Amino acid sequence: MQQKTFKVIADTGIHARPATLLVQASGKFDSEINLEYNGKKVNLKSIMGVMSLGVGKDAEITISAEGSDEKDALNTLEETLKKEGLAE
Repeated sequence: MQQKTFKVIADTGIHARPATLLVQASGKFDSEINLEYNGKKVNLKSIMGVMSLGVGKDAEITISAEGSDEKDALNTLEETLKKEGLAE
C-alpha cells in the first residue's frame, strides 16, 4: 500500500466539480483507492463518499492506494490535484 498526504489549497475545498475529477481519475485504476479526512475514510471511486466528507480549504487529506497499479494511481491523482489547483 502507498499513500500521500496533501493540503487542500482551493478556496472552495473539494466540492462537486473537483470531487468528480478525482472520482473519474480513480476509476481508471484497478487498485483500491481511499481518501481519508478528519478520521473518516471513503472510497475515492464513490462521488457520494467524497462529497460526504465536506473537505474544505486548508484541510489535510490522505490518499491511499493498494493494488497492482497503486503507484500509477497515486501519481495520477497527485498530478490531478496539482494541475487543478486543489492541493499541494
